[in-house]
Amino acid sequence: MSEAGAAPASRPRQALSSAEQQIRLGRLAAPDWQIVDGRRLEKTYRLPDFASALDLVQRIGAQAARQNHHPEILLSWGRVEVRLWTHDVGGLTERDFILAAACDAERAALAS
Repeated sequence: MSEAGAAPASRPRQALSSAEQQIRLGRLAAPDWQIVDGRRLEKTYRLPDFASALDLVQRIGAQAARQNHHPEILLSWGRVEVRLWTHDVGGLTERDFILAAACDAERAALAS
């Protein structure tokens, strides 16, 4: 997997197989990511207040813009839900796992 925050070299042409998804899920350093319906990667982050949650959303948004890969994000008081999938292929690709790692890195940066 590429370094968190780094965009993959090329656009994927097909979704990862279930076995490939599980391998990449196991490589994510932070827990709690879930593969939903074999097509989406989801995680909920809990934060102490709305301002912290909004800060995380802004950080994830900046990562997404750098990678040109845009997640679905739901913001509420003390909570950020992130859903990732590659729209072009209708499923999960390496790009989703790279952005997931970047999301976790941004959350860790908030904690320090």
